[in-house]
Amino acid sequence: MSNLKDRFLRYVTFDTKSDAASDTCPSTPGQRVFAEALVEEMKAIGIADAFVDGHGYVYGTIPANLEGDVPVVGFIAHMDVASEVPSTGIRARVVEKYDGGDILLNAEKGLSLSPAEFESLKKVVGHALIVTDGTTLLGGDDKAGIAIILTMADRLIRDPSIKHGTIKLGFTPDEEIGRGADLFDVKGFGADFAYTVDGGAFGGMEYETFNAASAVVTFTGRSIHPGGAKGKLLNASLLAMEFHGLLPAAERPEHTEGREGFYHLISIKGETERAELRYILRDHDRGILEGRKARMQAGADFLTGKYGEGCVSVELRDTYANMYEMILPHWHIVETAYEAIRELGGQPVSMPVRGGTDGCRLSFMGLPCPNLPTGGRGAHGRFEYVSVDEMALSVELLIRIAQKYGQKTREELGG
Repeated sequence: MSNLKDRFLRYVTFDTKSDAASDTCPSTPGQRVFAEALVEEMKAIGIADAFVDGHGYVYGTIPANLEGDVPVVGFIAHMDVASEVPSTGIRARVVEKYDGGDILLNAEKGLSLSPAEFESLKKVVGHALIVTDGTTLLGGDDKAGIAIILTMADRLIRDPSIKHGTIKLGFTPDEEIGRGADLFDVKGFGADFAYTVDGGAFGGMEYETFNAASAVVTFTGRSIHPGGAKGKLLNASLLAMEFHGLLPAAERPEHTEGREGFYHLISIKGETERAELRYILRDHDRGILEGRKARMQAGADFLTGKYGEGCVSVELRDTYANMYEMILPHWHIVETAYEAIRELGGQPVSMPVRGGTDGCRLSFMGLPCPNLPTGGRGAHGRFEYVSVDEMALSVELLIRIAQKYGQKTREELGG
């Protein structure tokens, strides 16, 4: 477990925040630095073909150590971290055995991680936890996944008594900004199916996600000296405020749960002559998501009719789709993971994900790819933490899955 913990603590020191405003891939140079460090580590543990491609994607292979036409399994995680909260200068700390009380994160700022506020802590009493100092996120989403995958790889390479087929590894940039699968080489990867390792508590197995879209709404105003502005001034920032007011306030993330979708305003820029609102739109039901997109366009049309042509434009982009329909024909992927989770003492739980993973897009690109747990909680926030004990269970989970598919043939699975 120490190798797993040490890997993770080393990984979170890399600055890998992604940037939606960048048009490069990876979107930030820190991700490339991390990718190259991972390749160096992969080669050191015996993954001879490890490499990073021109777009910052990392690939590698663990060769089979048994005969037969067994399926090729892939494991995938992403290298970037979210940008909503600070992610540089992460000061991670290990709580060796959590006692169930408040965890003081930062005495100077009076910040604590408390089970009264974060109920998930009640399920990890006695575990070793890795926490932040309350000023940054931790980066468990998804550096915990990378640590789990490479610890599994290290084990399999060192211990040839664990029989398995060919295993493919992939680490992607820019997942947090919806681009992680954009340039993933599915054909070159060569897996029959894969799992992303990007979930939460051990036992969680995710195969149903939001349908997702993004919207950029641009407002063009007309600046006039305020002393003579009557009937002439058109303030783009006020247009933006009016537009946002046309969307239902009850359908924001802070008011929704379960299968309820939302409109989420993620950034605002505004001056008199130009303003911009960026949104993400989410719903498990594709038809309802299309309705949300139509409502955005209807709002723009309404303001155009009110204030004149060219004052509002909407750019809509689908970012990922609910992977369930692509997983269903390959249900053995889910059943195999369920079986392995139970063997390790867990109880499989599958809830609709109020988010997405690279697996959403990859499933539609021909690589069925549900999601496995990492032991992390509180992603994208200053109170993020991971359970080292559950990370270790996830290592065992990946090994069990690899072993199980080493005992099956492609023909048995319909391939």
